[in-house]
Amino acid sequence: MAEFQARDKLAFLLSLVPWLMEHDGATVTAAAEHFGVSPQQIRDAVELIAVSGVPGDTDSYQHGDLFDINWDAFEERDEIVLTNLVAIDDSPRFSAREATALIAGLQYLSSLPENAGSATLASLTAKLSRGASAEPNQVGVEEGETDAVLGATLALIRDSVARGVQLELDYLDSAGKRERRRVDPLRIESFDDDWYLRGWCHLREAVRTFRLDRISNAVITDAPIEHRADEVRLPDRLFEASPDDLEVTIEVAPAAMPLLVDYIPDGATSTEVDGRIRTTLRVSHFHGLKRLIASMPGVATVVAPPSARAAVAEWAAAGAARYR
Repeated sequence: MAEFQARDKLAFLLSLVPWLMEHDGATVTAAAEHFGVSPQQIRDAVELIAVSGVPGDTDSYQHGDLFDINWDAFEERDEIVLTNLVAIDDSPRFSAREATALIAGLQYLSSLPENAGSATLASLTAKLSRGASAEPNQVGVEEGETDAVLGATLALIRDSVARGVQLELDYLDSAGKRERRRVDPLRIESFDDDWYLRGWCHLREAVRTFRLDRISNAVITDAPIEHRADEVRLPDRLFEASPDDLEVTIEVAPAAMPLLVDYIPDGATSTEVDGRIRTTLRVSHFHGLKRLIASMPGVATVVAPPSARAAVAEWAAAGAARYR
């Protein structure tokens, strides 16, 4: 490999130091193999790191202002052990609380079958644990029966995409009607707490959105996919308006309006009422409305029609009664 230019050498050093921090005690040979350089270039870089640092208030280098390594381990066993770090430890870090929240999310993703044994998720979890400003709290995400079913469905969909074959599934639509569908899977998306499959439905001969928790008895077929994601135009919105949709008037806090973009039809009029925004939503059924309003407690209120208000109130009352 040609000798490094000054800019290349700086970029190399900026990559090498974090790697050495993550692989404490790594050998020169291991570092050379990882970065694709010669062992001698690694040794030269380590010696340069040892004379690098940040000058103190006097604009001169004092004790602790330079990186340092375990020279005995380096010279006798070719091991690289950083014993003093400069400036890097002062960089912004996640708080213990922030790291805990992110680790919990990664544990949930790891619990899904298609992510089982993911080295990437495990590595990221370890980095968050080491990089937080304080030790994160120990958390555990329990996998429920619903999560297991969801994960199995996600894995099946991804398997069908990888094989390039269609899916057959039973789907319970918003009207409570169950139909057998044959689908070319196009995209998996999440919205709020729900996962959705967007695919070409051969029964409807159009793109349709399927909520994963309403899918059952899904199987992979031998029929090749006829419509692929790069060949089909998917609407920008997850939920497209339908002539059968229900119109509901709500009042919502201004800060929460971005959460409702997919539900507000084009041309809807929004007005301010006592510090809140009154607008119109389109929903396919009241069950979806109940879940939406329940996810925004104290933020959104149903105004009209009376049947929508009654549906949301009854659902909330039934939920509260379970805690008595």
